[in-house]
Amino acid sequence: MNEKLQMPYAGVIMDVINAEQAKIAQEAGAVAVMALERVPSDIRKAGGVARMANPSIMEEVMGAVTIPVMAKARIGHIVEARVLEAMGVDYIDESEVLTPADDEFHLLKREYSVPFVCGCRDLGEAARRLGEGTAMLRTKGEPGTGNIVEAVRHMRKVNAQVRNIVAMTPEELMTEAKILGAPYEILVAIKERGRLPVMNYAAGGVATPADAALMMALGADGVFVGSGIFKSENPEKFAKAIVQATKNFEDYALIAALSKDLGEPMKGIEISTLAATERMQERGW
Repeated sequence: MNEKLQMPYAGVIMDVINAEQAKIAQEAGAVAVMALERVPSDIRKAGGVARMANPSIMEEVMGAVTIPVMAKARIGHIVEARVLEAMGVDYIDESEVLTPADDEFHLLKREYSVPFVCGCRDLGEAARRLGEGTAMLRTKGEPGTGNIVEAVRHMRKVNAQVRNIVAMTPEELMTEAKILGAPYEILVAIKERGRLPVMNYAAGGVATPADAALMMALGADGVFVGSGIFKSENPEKFAKAIVQATKNFEDYALIAALSKDLGEPMKGIEISTLAATERMQERGW
């Protein structure tokens, strides 16, 4: 993979909807941006069917920054993914934030020249996406809520399951592959490396510098921040603070200083108030 596309440890990827926001993200130190029509909180509010963003948004963002540009396609939507590939985006996110196009099949990502990132809630989901060829993973969390609890749950579960895999014998791995519905070879690769074979960023609910640092402390390789920045009172300051907190997640005095006078973060949503049909993390398998 192109070195430009190797996401770094302790990196921050930010959702943006126009060139102005993309420039703010790059100036703040984001390692990539996700170009989309609406941030997840607005997608949630709008309801209806959420599709790939208008290509003009991708073009605007790609022309505004030098860091990698990602874009979202619906789960299983072959043509949306091919359009994004043809446009030259640096990464495609086969995303549960958008309304799935296929409720049975994910994209076979090995067939594309552009790398993919996909969400996961557990090791079974992670391994299945790896088997399809994804180049990067992220927790699903619960997007657009400003509530970190689901991202915490997913990161803890994946990492606990990875630790279990490392301790298994080869014959146990075969049985575990059957239980997880995961490719055996992927589990072998995880056991040999002692971790997932690709970067696993945290996503879904990161809304403060402390949230970002928490996910790093739990073993994330970096963080995605969507609504948390551009739905805050001071996006420029929030963006810089989250980047610094991610890089320095064990420097608690610095995180305290970064958190001062930021203005109000985005208003959060209690997960228990969401009906099952409103939970984006349930999309995909």
